[in-house]
Amino acid sequence: MDAIPTAHYSGAMKGFHWLVVVLLAVQYTLGWTMPELRRGMPPEGLVNLHLSFGVAIGAVMALRLGWRLLTPQPAADPRLPAWQHKAAAAVHGLLYLLVFTLVLTGWADASRRGWPVTLFGALDLPALVATGSSLGRTLGEIHEALVTVLLVLIGLHVAAVAVHVVLWRDRILERMLPRRT
Repeated sequence: MDAIPTAHYSGAMKGFHWLVVVLLAVQYTLGWTMPELRRGMPPEGLVNLHLSFGVAIGAVMALRLGWRLLTPQPAADPRLPAWQHKAAAAVHGLLYLLVFTLVLTGWADASRRGWPVTLFGALDLPALVATGSSLGRTLGEIHEALVTVLLVLIGLHVAAVAVHVVLWRDRILERMLPRRT
């Protein structure tokens, strides 16, 4: 494609994006390495960290969404076909939806287990469902299933970026990278 100037996202949007990437990487690592959850077990160690990182992800995503809604975003690259704009919008929307859904379903599952949900011990959050709630159990099962769905969607997002970088060489990735001065 022609080398025309690329419209960049703001530093704040880039910061939110890469912070969420790091937080999700930590969260998935915690989720895979923490002990299997059993009835009556206390939320200690890695489990407690997993809960706190979930709260942090939810908070950062809420800030990110607010920033996105309240500030102008760069225009879509006019050189790309309409189907790519639609696909990108759909994937981004699903990423937001899935992350928020995972945060809320995980919080509900912790609540039904009677576990306190905090942001690293500094901010206590209210229970979303009653201890022992069957709704909380169902939401916990949904949480577990959506973990894989989010991973697949992230994989599609990364694969699309790779196609843009390697095959099309259209500099779309530069929109979300720190600017070199």
